Amino acid sequence: MRPSKNGCFLILTRNPLFTKVYRKLFDLLNISDMAINRYNHQIARSRIITENMVLVIILFILVTISAGLGYLRIPFMDVLQIVTGTLLNSSDFLRHIDEISKTVVTDVRLPRILSAAVVGAGLALSGAVYQGILLNPLADPFTLGISAGAAFGASVAILFFPFFNIYVLPAFAFAGAALTLFSVIFLSSGRTFARDGLSSNSLILSGIIVSSILSAGISFLKYVADEQVSVIIFWLMGSFASKTWLDVGIVSLVVFTGFLIIYYFARDLNVISLGDRMAATLGVDTKKVTLCLLLTASFVTAVCVSVSGIIGFVGLLVPHMMRSYSGPDNRRLLPVCFLAGAILMLSADTVTRALLPVEIPIGVLTALIGGPVFCWIFRKNQIRARA
Repeated sequence: MRPSKNGCFLILTRNPLFTKVYRKLFDLLNISDMAINRYNHQIARSRIITENMVLVIILFILVTISAGLGYLRIPFMDVLQIVTGTLLNSSDFLRHIDEISKTVVTDVRLPRILSAAVVGAGLALSGAVYQGILLNPLADPFTLGISAGAAFGASVAILFFPFFNIYVLPAFAFAGAALTLFSVIFLSSGRTFARDGLSSNSLILSGIIVSSILSAGISFLKYVADEQVSVIIFWLMGSFASKTWLDVGIVSLVVFTGFLIIYYFARDLNVISLGDRMAATLGVDTKKVTLCLLLTASFVTAVCVSVSGIIGFVGLLVPHMMRSYSGPDNRRLLPVCFLAGAILMLSADTVTRALLPVEIPIGVLTALIGGPVFCWIFRKNQIRARA
């Protein structure tokens, strides 16, 4: 009697030689898969490094070119020598540079240039975080009313402390933004720092409510300001004029620390973008991660706004542009947005400072450029979605 096919297979699988060969083949396949995954991971890492290095080189060249532009034109190589000599604290690079050019570059232009770059990087980074947390492509650093809080605090400082604006104004602007953040979180959750019920819709609605109240307060302060109303309006339009190395140090410390914190949670932010249920299934503590990212991005925005004033469309436009370039993975998106925001803000500030016949507020220029560009991007995405 001939054995059936199933019987032959059972006899074969019970053979020790067959089991040994099968295990060898399985191990080889598993090793090949691991090698392929490791190779793909190395390619992705090298691509991220290449993208960031290209943006860093572009930013450095733009900083050098911008430092040479203005009423007093300074050659590109002279600016390089001044920057190199200042960083290395070496007089050999500054031997053939006149004192006026050195003073203009180091004490006047570089603080403004670096302030613009760091503020742009912070706003773009915060915009990417808000869009990832709130799951809203129209979210930006001002969605939760942070800008309105900073504007209200600055208006109070201008109105009641007109002779101490250099130091008091940024402090009041930061305090107003911080209090606004706490108010929005309290309204949206019912309890301060409680994640229960802290959804994207409740955060956005709370931000709209608080922004409306603060906008009414700003209008009232303008009404009673009399001679100071022009100062309030000018600050609300944003500017990097008269920035010092102290401003650069404060905003750089906060923005770079915020970037490290946010990038640490980049993988968790990817999971949160899939929804709270999926994030909880994959083991991500959505309460802790959401509050940590929200607080970090909001405080970065508050410090940036307290230094520069209200500058819109950077946090909204840059993540959209870079997402089509680097993809939705926040491990690639966040560094690219950080550098691209610095490049965009510095380019806009250079245009309004050195290329236009009359300097206009940076917030006006970014709105004039960012508005039509964002409309074009939005329309293009709508046509692509319908197709």
